[in-house]
Amino acid sequence: MFSWLLGRRERQTRRAAADGLVTHRGGCHCGRVRFEVLAPAKLDVLECNCSICSKSGYLHLVVPVDCFRLLSGEDVLTSYTFNTHTAKHLFCSVCGVKSFYWPRADPWSRSVNARCLDAGTVEATTVHPFWS
Repeated sequence: MFSWLLGRRERQTRRAAADGLVTHRGGCHCGRVRFEVLAPAKLDVLECNCSICSKSGYLHLVVPVDCFRLLSGEDVLTSYTFNTHTAKHLFCSVCGVKSFYWPRADPWSRSVNARCLDAGTVEATTVHPFWS
């Protein structure tokens, strides 16, 4: 019934491999929230100095929305917004970890916390300071 969707996912995976992207998996501390993201093996991430990012130690790996897939845990996600209420800060209601969110500056992307990626697929991480 959804064969067109499976074909689309296969085409995306093949295109990602051709672009030098790998599938990284990750999630929250308790494991209820799980996701996968297509990104290079050598990551460039942003360390933002805004109040919420600096207090939580968040390292932004920003990817297009079609390179992110939530595998499980939608039912335990809780949203937090502030200021303009545009960014959707999603965190696990069980363990409290924010492993990804919808950024205010680019709502057509997803920001994944690089600290929440599983070991094994990241070859290197370069952290770039970002001042908001």
